[in-house]
Formats: sequence, structure tokens, C-alpha cells
Amino acid sequence: MTSLRTLLPAFIAGATLFSAPAMAADWILQDGSGVVGFSGTQTGKTFHGHFTRYHGTISFNPAQPEAGHAKIIIEMASAVTGDKQRDEALPGHDWFDVKAFPDAVFDVTTFKHQSGNHYNAEGTLTIKGVSKPVTLPLSIDIAGTSGLHARGSLQLARTTFNVGLGPWQSPQWVALEVNVDVDVTAHDR
Repeated sequence: MTSLRTLLPAFIAGATLFSAPAMAADWILQDGSGVVGFSGTQTGKTFHGHFTRYHGTISFNPAQPEAGHAKIIIEMASAVTGDKQRDEALPGHDWFDVKAFPDAVFDVTTFKHQSGNHYNAEGTLTIKGVSKPVTLPLSIDIAGTSGLHARGSLQLARTTFNVGLGPWQSPQWVALEVNVDVDVTAHDR
């Protein structure tokens, strides 16, 4: 006969397993799910732009953020700023060179919890074939299995990624610092 002492640990383990909240860990990011934007300064005036085409996958569980990872792909030819001259120049060789480098890729290798719903997404950003380590501070909220909402921003030096060649390498006309802003919702697979 099985004793209560033998069954009690199994019962507690089973109750813990089934009472833990189920949290989806795999998410899909698609075009139109928010904004992947950028801003900078040209001739002393601030400009804003965004990418209309991007996609990716995110594996994230707030109970184990360090085990998470993501791969976000941004189609660089989809950049728009609302200024015809700038929008025509951005795909060119001096700027994004989309013929040779159509995509930028952010490979996140871990999420590090900071406090509350704040995390650092750490990984490698590749633009124009140049890969650099990047930390993107994010706030991440999950609404059941319906969506993972991530918001964050960071500042990059555009010339680190060979963006702005020739006469544009100097900050005389366009500032070297570019702000990248993310406000997107990924959905459960």
C-alpha cells in the first residue's frame, strides 16, 4: 500500500505544475504591428522616419528572460521620412545601399531583467554588413497569449555602420547620432 508520505511530494509537484500560469514564449512580429522608427538632425532640424516592412520571431518568457532570443529583420528600402529628396537618397550607396545590403538584422541573444517590466535586449545589430554588439532597453508587457508589446529606444552613431559615406561622413550636414525607436506588438505563434 502506498503511504501518504510517498504520495505527498508527487501531489505537490503536480499541483505546482498545473497551477502555474501558462505563458506563451514564442511570438511573431510582422509589418504594421507598430513602429520601428528613427530620427536625427539634418542642417540643425530634427527629422523623423520609420520602416514600413519588418518581421521577426521573439522567444521570451518573463519567468526566464535570460533564455530568450529574437531575430528581427528590417527591409531598409522601406524607410520613409516624408521628405522626397531624403527618401530618394536613403536607399542609395552613400546611405543604406539597399542593392548590396537589403536588410538590417538585430539578433538578440538574451534578455536581461532590470526592474518591473524593464529588460535589456542584448545582441548583435548588422547594418550594411557591419555587425556590432547592441543593448536595446525595452519595456515588455504581455497580454495573455494575444500579444507581447515592446517599447524602447537607443542611440547609434550612423558612421559606425557606414551609413552616410562620402561628403555625409562629416556631421556638418547630418548629425552622426541617430535615435532608433521601437513600439511594436508581436503575436502568439
